[in-house]
Formats: sequence, structure tokens, C-alpha cells
Amino acid sequence: MDTQKWIDEGYNFIIEFGPKVIGAILIWIIGGWAIKMLLKGSKKALNKGDYDESLKKFLLNLISWVLKILLIIVVLGTVGVETTSFAAIIAAAGLAIGLALQGSLANFAGGVLLMIFKPIKLGDYIEAQGEAGTVKEIEIFTTKLLTPDNKEIIIPNGSLSNGNIINFSTEDKRRVDWTFGVGYDSDIKKTKEVILAVIQKHPLILQDPAPAINVSELADSSINFFTRVWVNTPDYWAVKFDITEQTKEALDAAGIDIPYPHQVEIQKEG
Repeated sequence: MDTQKWIDEGYNFIIEFGPKVIGAILIWIIGGWAIKMLLKGSKKALNKGDYDESLKKFLLNLISWVLKILLIIVVLGTVGVETTSFAAIIAAAGLAIGLALQGSLANFAGGVLLMIFKPIKLGDYIEAQGEAGTVKEIEIFTTKLLTPDNKEIIIPNGSLSNGNIINFSTEDKRRVDWTFGVGYDSDIKKTKEVILAVIQKHPLILQDPAPAINVSELADSSINFFTRVWVNTPDYWAVKFDITEQTKEALDAAGIDIPYPHQVEIQKEG
């Protein structure tokens, strides 16, 4: 008797909820496929327009999240969950969720600000929040940097948008600075000529603005020459390293004393 009752109840349950569950599964599968197609179409549309790469990725992530949330609501409604009640529950819990997700909401807002004002874009080399690297990806909540030694750094967009950002890639030209120290017995005019000769031979150094070589300091053990040149931004590090090495060799060849340890100061740059 009890067995028949359980069978009858199970049969009634399947009759009542089976079609709903099957419908929900079908909607989930078809909806997932539809979202992929919509994202694919959106990506093609964005690629046709003159949009920044970081903006395209940000918008695609945002569209994906919105569509998935809508799909979940539709699936719940198909199963029989009252979506109005579901929405009311979300609204009632909104304050608690908002308080719990203050950081995430701030990061989302920060991501929007980064997209609107565009202080950075993909491929830029930046320094922010005590970290430095090339912008790899700007997502909804975070921005990913790739360091020169191939480490990934993830920075929350809220902190990034509200903090200082040094962008080394914005301008097409950059200045390269050195301080070369020579002994007090060295001839100032000759030293300048040797350094200038090295600079003038380098094919990547720009002559406009003109290079500058000046005595910057009479230090305890050396006369320091502050040397500045301008280069195209992508050539920064090549020139930095080349001139450091070549100037040392040229000063040695000219018999100009370099105190030990020789005072070549490489400033921190990106």
C-alpha cells in the first residue's frame, strides 16, 4: 500500500515537474549556445569599429555577465520559481550584498572609469600601486600586468583608477638620463667630448632635442656629468644599456680616470 502510494506520488511529480525540468535544461543549452553566438556577433561588430582593444574586451565581459544572469533567471522561472519573488529577494538582500561587495562594486566602477578616460590601454608599460609592467588585460574588476620577467600582476580596478599611474608608453619620445663620474684629475672638456662622441655614433639617439652633457656635481670622489638624450619610446632600454657600456669603454680608452667603484647611476625607469 505504501509502495503504491510512493509510486503514485513519484509519477505525479514526474508528470508535474518533468516537462519543466526538461524545458529548463533545453533552455539552458539553447541559451548558452545563443549567448556564444551573440558574443561572437558582438565581437565581430566591435572589431569592425575603431574601438580600443581594452574597451572591446571590457564590453564583451560585461555583455557575457548580463546575458548569463538573464539566462539563469529564465531557467529558474521555467522550473517554477517565481521570478518576481526571486527579484524581490534580490532587492531585499541588495543592501547586504552591496555592503558585502563594496570592494567589487568599487572595482567595477573603477573599470568603467578606466574605459571612459583611458589613462592606459593594452600594451602600455605602466607603474601603479607599487607595481610595474605591460598592460595585458583590462577586465571588469581587475587589470592584469605582465612584468619584464614574465610574471602576471593583478591590480583591482578600484585602486588603479583612484591611484597614481605612470604611463611610460603614452608619448612617442622619452628622455634617457645618466650620471657619469670621473676623477678630479680628468679634463672636463675632454670628458664631454668623449661622451658626446659616443652619443653621436649611436643610430637610435635623436638629435632634436639635442643631447645635453653638463657637470652636475662635484662629489666627494668624482666630477659627475649629467647626460641626457632623447629617443623613440620603444628604443629606451636599448639606448640605456648601449650608452652605459660604450661610454665606460670610451672613457677607459681615452685614459680618463673613473673612480672605483665607477659612478654610473642608472635611474629607475619603466
